[in-house]
Amino acid sequence: MNLFTRRMRLLTAVVLDEDKDKVVRNLLSKGVMDFVSIEGLDSEQMKKIHHSDTSRGSLELSEYRIRIENLFSQADHKIPSISSSDLEKTDVLDLDKLRRFIERLTVSTQSVKDRQRIVNQRYLTHEEMLRYIDEKKDEYLDLRVGSVPSRAEDFRSRLVQQGSVVVTDNDLMTVLSFKRESGRVDEIMDKFHWAESSDAENQKGALLKAKAELSLLIEDDRKDLEALRNEVKEKIGEKIDDLDKAWLNVRIHELCDSVESYFSYTKNTTLLSGWVPEEEYDKVYQAILEATDGRCIIEAKEAEDVERSSVPVSMSSPKILKPFEHLVNNYGTPEYGSINPTPFTAVAYVIMFALMFADLGQGFVLLLTGLVGSWMYKKNPLKKDGLISRYLCSLLLFLGPASMIGGLLFGSCFGYSWIPAIWFNYHSVVNGHGGNGYVNDIYDILGITIKFGIAVIFLALVLNWINLFRKKRFFELIFDKNGLVGGAFYAIGIYVGFAFVASGYKSLPSSPWLLPALVFLILMIFISEPVHFIIKRRKGEKESVGQLVINTVIESLITLLEIFSGFLANTLSFMRVAGLGIAHVSLMTAFQDMAEMTGSAIFGTVIIIIGNVLVIVLEGLSAGINSLRLNYYEFFTRFFTGHGLAYEPIGLEGRKKAN
Repeated sequence: MNLFTRRMRLLTAVVLDEDKDKVVRNLLSKGVMDFVSIEGLDSEQMKKIHHSDTSRGSLELSEYRIRIENLFSQADHKIPSISSSDLEKTDVLDLDKLRRFIERLTVSTQSVKDRQRIVNQRYLTHEEMLRYIDEKKDEYLDLRVGSVPSRAEDFRSRLVQQGSVVVTDNDLMTVLSFKRESGRVDEIMDKFHWAESSDAENQKGALLKAKAELSLLIEDDRKDLEALRNEVKEKIGEKIDDLDKAWLNVRIHELCDSVESYFSYTKNTTLLSGWVPEEEYDKVYQAILEATDGRCIIEAKEAEDVERSSVPVSMSSPKILKPFEHLVNNYGTPEYGSINPTPFTAVAYVIMFALMFADLGQGFVLLLTGLVGSWMYKKNPLKKDGLISRYLCSLLLFLGPASMIGGLLFGSCFGYSWIPAIWFNYHSVVNGHGGNGYVNDIYDILGITIKFGIAVIFLALVLNWINLFRKKRFFELIFDKNGLVGGAFYAIGIYVGFAFVASGYKSLPSSPWLLPALVFLILMIFISEPVHFIIKRRKGEKESVGQLVINTVIESLITLLEIFSGFLANTLSFMRVAGLGIAHVSLMTAFQDMAEMTGSAIFGTVIIIIGNVLVIVLEGLSAGINSLRLNYYEFFTRFFTGHGLAYEPIGLEGRKKAN
């Protein structure tokens, strides 16, 4: 793993038109080139270059690919994967032939789909009726009991077509329909000379009969739908091999068009350019040479020779840390050449969660949820993400063990102190029963999280200094609020704060170096604007002396205010770690008290189980969100700008995010 973003090179090549297709396929098989438009040529050269418009063809290919994928979905068939060998077997794409093939298959399944739609509508109607009965919403239903003198089967058939449920018991009929359909039902009944029954006993049992019939009809509807789905799968399955070949052919041509959309052309040559990770450069170089038999010109440009903001960023994090890389990418893409925040985010996030949600038993439930969820998604790759998504399952594989370790440290298992604490008993301290001599009350717990917050903020400052040094932004490295001056202010503030607490909140430290150090740092803040003024003058930027004086006073005061208030607020924000940990213990204590108040082992156990479920869901969610917030707002804001350009190479799987 590299602690910094991967080094990149800009590869530019000129190849003959006749070699273009081979080059495209070789580059697709490598899948590491992030293509860009040709730049840097003078205006006279640009006049000789034209671009190929592949947008219309790509849209048409995408439409056919999506139609084939819809057929795959109906057949529960996994989309094929493309291998390098498939690139060599690509056929000439006849779009008219492909369209006729898809349309014939679609037409062959259309009659089944029409029946599916009818059965599904009937199923939804029956479900709605049953729900109204169960919820006792009689005002939406119309229930009648009676008979017709003749043609009972025709009568029943007409009502069923109308969406009614008819139960026949000898000559007596029970009819259940919606009130909204009463007008049409009355017309049918009048036509067949319906006679209402006045027998109270018949009316009394009618609803039970209708409900029983509804349950049978719903079960039949489900069987019919399943049979129709299987029929569609069989029809598509008969052509699945042809569909696989068609999809591969369409997808490869679509990817080729996507690559070629970045190419530029002269009369006889093709120009291409793209960013490649430094360690992959030789492979791409050889791939172009092999495709052209050496008939090409290839040039490389180092990332340092172009504007930093135009260089794509790829983070080389281990696969195990992918869930945390996802967290980083949600915030933004780091600048090229800066530190990869993923490993630091992983450590900080896991520790924060462990401190906020420390319980051996509840952590095991989170781990089990992550394992089961990951297994189910792996077993059913076509399964859509549910409430607990694939990403959340992978994250729980870290958070569950973290919570379990926290439970061992603080002696907590399903809200009880059933196990001896390795560090201190959280429940004992929060409930006022004393600690272990090092941690005796809630203030000691708050102190632990404050110290943890100080460590996280100092880590962020150090990462920021490294980033600024690598980017050669020395002015910001020295004078910025997150630079060396800001860090020195924070260090002095921490020293003063701890000394004040150690004195029993009675006096500030009297160190002889303290006042001169503060005066020096304040002077550094005030001279930052004049230094910046000189730097801008050397670059040719003009600014009046009056403007300099105003900026010096205002900017310096604002910077001092931001340093004192910002660092204080960020540090105190970590108290939420202790707050959520205390809330977690307090909630479980409350459920234990409620269980004891019942005086019943059975009801008490039920309350404890319900309490644990609520705490796992609500407290677990709250701990996860607050851990994310602390990373984003207290950690990232000190060193992570998020202004980078994501590295998105085009390969056989399409355009891929940086990995």
